[in-house]
Amino acid sequence: MLNRRRNERSNTSHETSLIARGTVIRGDLRFSGALHLDGRIEGTVLGEGDDAILTLSEFGQVQGEIRVPHAVINGHVTGDLHVSARLELAPQAHIDGDLRYHTLEMSAGAQVNGRISRQVEEAQRELPAPVALEETAAA
Repeated sequence: MLNRRRNERSNTSHETSLIARGTVIRGDLRFSGALHLDGRIEGTVLGEGDDAILTLSEFGQVQGEIRVPHAVINGHVTGDLHVSARLELAPQAHIDGDLRYHTLEMSAGAQVNGRISRQVEEAQRELPAPVALEETAAA
C-alpha cells in the first residue's frame, strides 16, 4: 500500500525542488511540480500548472504572497495565501495575512491572523442565442 501511494505522487508531480534550511531567496519564485521549502523566501511564490504543490515545513518561512493550486503549510507565512484547489494547514502553521482557498483542512494548533474566505467556482451561465429567443417567441 505504501508503494502505491508513492507511485501516485510521482505521477502527479514530475519534479520536486528543495530549498534547504538556512537558504534565503530574495525575489519572486515560480515553480512547477513540487516545491519543498525548509528555508526562507522573501517575495512572491507562484506555482504554475494544476499539479503544482508547495510544502512549507515547520522550519520554512515565506514573506510575501503565495499563489498555488495545492499547499501543505506547517511553517510561517507573512502575506496573503491564495490556494485554488486544496490547502492543508498543519499544527505548526502560522499565517499572518488573508487566506483564500477552495478546500481547507486545518489541524488543531494552526493559526491564521487575517481574513479567511472560500473561493467558489462560479457556475458558467450560458445564455441562448438571440435567434433562439426569437423562435420561441414566435411559436
